Amino acid sequence: MSAVAYTLEALAEHARSLEEVRKADLRCGDRVVVTTRNSRYTIWALGDGNYWVWGGWFDRRGVSPCRVTINGCTWGGSAIKHDVLVARGLFLEFGNRVLTTRVQNVRVIPAKSENALN
Repeated sequence: MSAVAYTLEALAEHARSLEEVRKADLRCGDRVVVTTRNSRYTIWALGDGNYWVWGGWFDRRGVSPCRVTINGCTWGGSAIKHDVLVARGLFLEFGNRVLTTRVQNVRVIPAKSENALN
């Protein structure tokens, strides 16, 4: 979305076309690599609504890895998609209220299944 959407209708329309990773689709051990305009984050799903996070703000503060929740993604305002872990073009908001710059790329690295280990 090139222009900022100010109406609820415009936000809803844009939400239908997002390239997103939904929280419910991740399994324990899955990793998500997120590249924002200014940083790179590695997010490791713990399966209980918490995540280990490395990179970006957490590295700069010397607290990586940090166990946090993820509130969801925003368009830069107060409207937030709580069911989404991360979406390209939006801003990722961590549970500690850290808000990233705009997400540019997302890559999911699935945890190895038990069958793959045998």
